[in-house]
Amino acid sequence: MILVAVSGGIDSMCLAEKVRLEGGPFAIAHCNFSLRSAESDADEALVRSWAASHGVTCHVRRFDTRAFAAAEGISVEMAARRLRYHWFGELCREFGYEAVAVAHNANDNAETLILNLLRGTGLRGITGMKASGSVPDPAFGDIPLLRPLLEMTREEIKAFAREHGVPWREDASNAQNDCKRNKIRNQVFPVFREINPRFVETLNRDMKRFAEELPGREIGPKSVHTAQIDGFGREIGPKSVRAEAFVVTEEIWDGTKPVKQPEGTLILDAHKAGELVEGRWESGDWIRPLGAPGRKKMQDWFTDHHIPADEKPFVVLFKSARDPHHVLAVGGFCIDHSVRVTQSTRRILRISAKND
Repeated sequence: MILVAVSGGIDSMCLAEKVRLEGGPFAIAHCNFSLRSAESDADEALVRSWAASHGVTCHVRRFDTRAFAAAEGISVEMAARRLRYHWFGELCREFGYEAVAVAHNANDNAETLILNLLRGTGLRGITGMKASGSVPDPAFGDIPLLRPLLEMTREEIKAFAREHGVPWREDASNAQNDCKRNKIRNQVFPVFREINPRFVETLNRDMKRFAEELPGREIGPKSVHTAQIDGFGREIGPKSVRAEAFVVTEEIWDGTKPVKQPEGTLILDAHKAGELVEGRWESGDWIRPLGAPGRKKMQDWFTDHHIPADEKPFVVLFKSARDPHHVLAVGGFCIDHSVRVTQSTRRILRISAKND
């Protein structure tokens, strides 16, 4: 049984209808982020009404998104993202849902590609979103995240909605160009469409090709602390400092053989990790060390590992592109609990010292 995220917009309402027509068991979840007063309440009412008319279980939760954003020192958009995925994870744990389905489509994927290119990205940033991955929350990284509409364009979704009489509400903020994604959608993409009417399909096809041909990538030489690591990324003993280059490779893993990693090598679940961004320590960085009960500030992690202040700038951190302060791996030391390899893992990232 899956949990379908439904906002009330055309994409998610069509996703809910498609899942209903397929006949499998499912429930829906709606987040009221309290950002558009009466409009937000009207979205909630539509979702509740649709669920009731089809006898579908509907979970609804209201968030004070602005207060959460202010408390965490993050943007409202990031706050909404963190709130919804954490809640989806909680629902899966409580009610036994096996996966979360979201309504990302081909247009969303193309927009994300352009955003990644504009801000600068690595090779993984040009492969786009995947049809399946994992819930992007440290506490629920083992729960699958599905994108059933990823190959449908927004025009195809509109056609489906008209054909099946799917109700939806239009978010008026989508027409405003006060955020980068909306500027790309409303101002840039119309120009692309004049040049190539099927540019969305073209970009998505290219992203698939990039993903298929991506064997791995090499990270430049860095000076880094290393430690003896066990088979699941846990530090088991200190080791002297040395200068190393890291190589990050992605591999298919069928789960039939144990994950083996030499000293100084880390192995992560590729889907859970998403795009890695190499960086150095910044205030606000945090990690949940493998097996630890909760998150730890990197400043405290450095103290626990007796790393002198003048050597902190030389420690290589691999951070999440989705949250620039979330450290997913400390080069040569340990990984974050959310990206651990589990029985559901199908692709792994191997971070190893170049001279190993």
